[in-house]
Amino acid sequence: MSASNSSKSPAQTVPRRRWPNILTRAIWGAFVVGLGVFLLYPILVSTNFLFLFGKSPSLEELENPKVEQASELYTSDGVMIGRYFRENRVPVPYSKMSPMLVKALIATEDVRYYKHSGIDAQALLGTVYAVVQGDKRGGSTITQQLAKNLYKTRRGETRGLLGYIPVVSTVISKTKEWLTAVELEKRYTKEEILRMYLNTVDYGSSSFGIKVAAKTFFSTSPDSLKPEEAAMLIGAVNAPTTYNARFHPEAALRRRNLVLERMGQAGYLSADSVKMLQQRPISLRYQVERHVDGPENYFRGAVSQFVNKWCEKNGYDMYRDGLKIYTTIDSRMQAHAEEALQSRMKALQRSFDNFWRNRGSNPWVDEDGKEIPNFIENQMKRTDQYKLLAARYKGRPDLLDSALHHKRPMKVFTWKGDGDTTLVLSPLDSLAYYKHFLHAGMMTMDPFSGHVKAWVGGINFRFFKYDHVKQGKRQAGSTFKPFVYLTAIDNGYSPCDRIRDQHVTIKYVENGQDMEWKPDNVTREYTGINMTLRTAMARSINSVTAQLTELVGWENVVKYAHKVGIQSTLLPVPSIGLGSAGDVNVYEMVGAYSTFVNTGFRTEPMYITRIEDRNGNVIKQFDPVQKRVIPAETAWLMLYMLRGGMDEPGGTSQGLWDYELWKKNNQIGGKTGTTSNYSDGWYMGVTKDLVTGVWVGGEDRSIHFFRSQQGEGGRMALPIFGTYMEKLYQDRNLDITMGPFPKPTVKISKKYVCYTEEPRPKRAEPVDSIVVDNLLEQINSGAVAVPDSL
Repeated sequence: MSASNSSKSPAQTVPRRRWPNILTRAIWGAFVVGLGVFLLYPILVSTNFLFLFGKSPSLEELENPKVEQASELYTSDGVMIGRYFRENRVPVPYSKMSPMLVKALIATEDVRYYKHSGIDAQALLGTVYAVVQGDKRGGSTITQQLAKNLYKTRRGETRGLLGYIPVVSTVISKTKEWLTAVELEKRYTKEEILRMYLNTVDYGSSSFGIKVAAKTFFSTSPDSLKPEEAAMLIGAVNAPTTYNARFHPEAALRRRNLVLERMGQAGYLSADSVKMLQQRPISLRYQVERHVDGPENYFRGAVSQFVNKWCEKNGYDMYRDGLKIYTTIDSRMQAHAEEALQSRMKALQRSFDNFWRNRGSNPWVDEDGKEIPNFIENQMKRTDQYKLLAARYKGRPDLLDSALHHKRPMKVFTWKGDGDTTLVLSPLDSLAYYKHFLHAGMMTMDPFSGHVKAWVGGINFRFFKYDHVKQGKRQAGSTFKPFVYLTAIDNGYSPCDRIRDQHVTIKYVENGQDMEWKPDNVTREYTGINMTLRTAMARSINSVTAQLTELVGWENVVKYAHKVGIQSTLLPVPSIGLGSAGDVNVYEMVGAYSTFVNTGFRTEPMYITRIEDRNGNVIKQFDPVQKRVIPAETAWLMLYMLRGGMDEPGGTSQGLWDYELWKKNNQIGGKTGTTSNYSDGWYMGVTKDLVTGVWVGGEDRSIHFFRSQQGEGGRMALPIFGTYMEKLYQDRNLDITMGPFPKPTVKISKKYVCYTEEPRPKRAEPVDSIVVDNLLEQINSGAVAVPDSL
């Protein structure tokens, strides 16, 4: 061997022998890495490695899957009065489902259902082969579809960083469904999986779950579904909109017949049965459930607002979590309240219409009873409808005017017939039509527990959504006077103390200026009688109330009103005792009057007692909130004062004698109230068991009776209370009985049995209105600055 051959470098000789080894190692390395990734892939997906794959169901979620479920609203006597949901769903047990329903599902969606454990390898291979042949076919099992529906594997927090890449996202989602399906098969029986599936899926028309679907399309229950009905519902599962029998009957029929054919192929139906059933038309008994079942009312709106706030603070969703909400409302008392209010308002509306028809005027009038010009046009400009039209026809007043006067058929509320009728009206006509109606609000409360037993927010919830119990606020008129007498009695006065009924001038300082107020009685007459406080309150004498307000201090009246439960802003002015120094609602007035019945304890009105989760566990208990705010003696004396409306000659509650309320020594206390020009009529009634408040008035303060006793609280609101109490006492299913108020629980140190010495009038004409006195005239003229709430 020569020296030249031995001098070659390693680089020139080694590579030819080592390249095959390196390539082999690289291939094996890639294989090992690929195998590792393949084996680790399920773990990476299930653990959401580096947030790449998105959240997978936890062990707890697998053990206790949460399906969106409607929350239910119950009365205190166990009647369901409402449901709240996004997906209308009411789960039912497997035993309550038609066997044909299950067979239709298996035959259509997963014929090998009982032969696999969540993933059907044979179906997957068939799907791959079909795709190669250009045919789209699903290979998901029923369990995989359940996993997708239960855990929303393709949206929200289940999508990781890779979930936004096309194709990759589909592979990851499918992987999660496979993994979840296997876990579900481990934990649940085949029947349990079928039950969850049928209770979960969307069947169309916002019907989620088989119970709601059966009711929506066929007005039946899941266990009563006929084979062709079950086939139609199962056929809609893959495409609830496309195969909706209500809107696409031909497509639904074809799909139903395909399901029936597959049921025959699977051996669930004979060939003859399939042919026979396929010949039958789809016979719907369609009724879409609204988000609330039962008659519409105002109370549910108040409940939803309260519960929604509680849910937001405590991590629940009222529209998803299947809560059971138990309220204080008694369904029987609620029905009596609605009937009493509607029967009286129907008659009152007829009287109101006749009154203004005879005067040849619309009911929107000024202080002199003259119709307000351009009232409807000005009101229209405040509406959302006008704002939309003004934006659409900006710069084209001619088109805007034409749109406002364009007539079309529309359904409107009426007291005749079934509650609605079709009229041809323009937007301006429609507004004028609705402005003619009187409205009302009414609430009853147990003064001891604070439980609200009846809540009627208006005359018809379908047409008038505004709630006149809690949402609407108006001047209280003479129903505010008891707070003046409360202030006096709790500060040394007694029901037998006397103040002369005479014209007075009250001097005060307003914004640094010396002012005078000369309050008038309703009749503008003064008896000169030195009458007791009980008589003065019973007859609703303005002059006495004004003098007493000055004696005790109007600032103190505000303080006591707030103390017993009035929460609205009140203006400390001389006229506060006449109810014209702030707007209040029925809700707080009932709560405040309840303090008198409850021996001086202020009880916050409550209308929910407890909330349970979908499994019946109590997650929140609401207990009465009480606080002593006035002495028991003062409270009992105020009850005695309120009884004066019935006991004293000329008392403003005398109209109650016309009702069947006076057996078994029954006692009722109360106070009427009427504001300026009869804009608002009130009645506050108290018995040994209940406190009820009623308000009646127009939508606007300028809509009212004019100089007519028909518009007083004793004529508008008191009859609703009287009719209602008759119904309660006559209902033997209710534990509401007649009887006297309880005797005082403490020694009454003040004199209270006394009489105003005067001849009893031949005919007592109770009045309670607040006339346009000097103070209001100053307010209207701008001489006195007051907040807009006045």
